[in-house]
Amino acid sequence: MKYEYQDSKLGSIIGFTDNIQKNINHFSITQNTIKFLWNRNEKPVDFTVDNIPVELPPNHLMTITYLHKVSFEKSELPITGILFNREFYCIADHDSEVSCNGILFFGTQDIPIIAVKENQKRKFDLWHEVFTEEFGTPDNIQGDMLQMLLKRLIIMSTRLAKEQLIVKTLNNEQIDTIRKFNFLVDLHYRSKRKVSEYAELLFKSPKTLSNLFSIYNQKPPQQIILDRIALEAKRMMHFTDMQNQEIAYELGFNDPAHFSKFFKKMTHMTPSEYRENKVIAA
Repeated sequence: MKYEYQDSKLGSIIGFTDNIQKNINHFSITQNTIKFLWNRNEKPVDFTVDNIPVELPPNHLMTITYLHKVSFEKSELPITGILFNREFYCIADHDSEVSCNGILFFGTQDIPIIAVKENQKRKFDLWHEVFTEEFGTPDNIQGDMLQMLLKRLIIMSTRLAKEQLIVKTLNNEQIDTIRKFNFLVDLHYRSKRKVSEYAELLFKSPKTLSNLFSIYNQKPPQQIILDRIALEAKRMMHFTDMQNQEIAYELGFNDPAHFSKFFKKMTHMTPSEYRENKVIAA
């Protein structure tokens, strides 16, 4: 089962399938899409994100952005997938916790995996049924209806994420600051390497950010910035033919030797050793 709605004038798409492994490359637009992956099976499903193994338990869903590289080669059971691009839902790039810049996509430092518990399962199953039916109603307001249903899914999932993934002692303003920081790092990690630069964008002090992430019981802000740079370097080594020198310049390093030193500090391997290890693993 595969459904798609596309507006060619806007370049927008929303797609839906109960077997994303089979249909992932069969949508009109596959690049730069944000995805919900939902395991509706009774057993876990295995796949990889950025070459890292992920196990999605039964009745759990997760979100991945256009920044991630996903492979379903190890998946034995079908995964329900909802994909959409910014042109469909994020035309104005609005900034709120249920936007494309929101908690589900940039609000946590790790890929969010959310449990659909028994008391919520009926609500999500009903959404699935209505969403499926709507793809069979091709009229002038179908796009608006699909957009509203997508927003409902994002709202339901955001509420669960706030309950399950975010420290209870944080208030809404603090949660929003964490979300905005993570989003800004994804935008500017090539050019901004200091916490103070992000603190200025957020109208906060660096100490306030450090204290906030300490309460959140996660990595310090500076580590998040460095990890993001290292992650992008690994992605380029895995998924492009770029040489180490090209990657260094692409990531904002003026000296390839400085990049090599940074990469070894972050991964305990030089870029060349990392590439060799990747080939052996493959």
